[in-house]
Amino acid sequence: MSAEGAAKRHAARAALDEVEPGSVVGVGTGSTANLFIEALATTRDRVRAAVASSAATRALLLRAGFELLELDEVERLPLYVDGADEATPERWLIKGGGGALTGEKIVAAASRRFVCIIDESKLVRRLGRFPLPLEVIAMAIGHVSGELARRGGRAVTRTGFVTDNGNPIVDVHGLRIDDPPALEQELNQIAGVVTVGLFCRRPADLLIVGSADGVRRIGDGLASAP
Repeated sequence: MSAEGAAKRHAARAALDEVEPGSVVGVGTGSTANLFIEALATTRDRVRAAVASSAATRALLLRAGFELLELDEVERLPLYVDGADEATPERWLIKGGGGALTGEKIVAAASRRFVCIIDESKLVRRLGRFPLPLEVIAMAIGHVSGELARRGGRAVTRTGFVTDNGNPIVDVHGLRIDDPPALEQELNQIAGVVTVGLFCRRPADLLIVGSADGVRRIGDGLASAP
């Protein structure tokens, strides 16, 4: 196994400590979230059920034998576990490399605690090296791309891909992210934008950073969601 793979696995396994026995857990999308599903499956009786952030995650959870609930069947999720494409020590994130950002943002917003699991290569001082994904209504791509260009970004429509909601993803390169929470709010106001891949106004409560040697935790683990 590569050092990166070992780091992701350490972070995924460490997240098991955050799962309350008998609870319902929300699960994100992507390679590190998949490792969390794998780890959770070794103690499947630990959770009552799971809520998936995407069709891909739903399929993995079903194959692993978990009972699945829809989000509207749960009053408030106690925990959401997911990865990120970039994360800062402030626990601000860029997500959406896998294209599930809308579902991920909804489940994160509905959760009391959001635990983000990453390998150490994803930890950065400043967001923006990874292109920022936006889910966009198809007819608005030209308009949204123009608005992003005015802000210094170069929008590239992801080819051959649509989200679970049937929309394209625009990946924004070269965008300067000086104030991530403010930019998240600003981009959300552009007509035609469904979701922005900045998770800053609702950041992770706890960041578990895996390395080849183990993990470290950033954040006190207390819920920051309203």
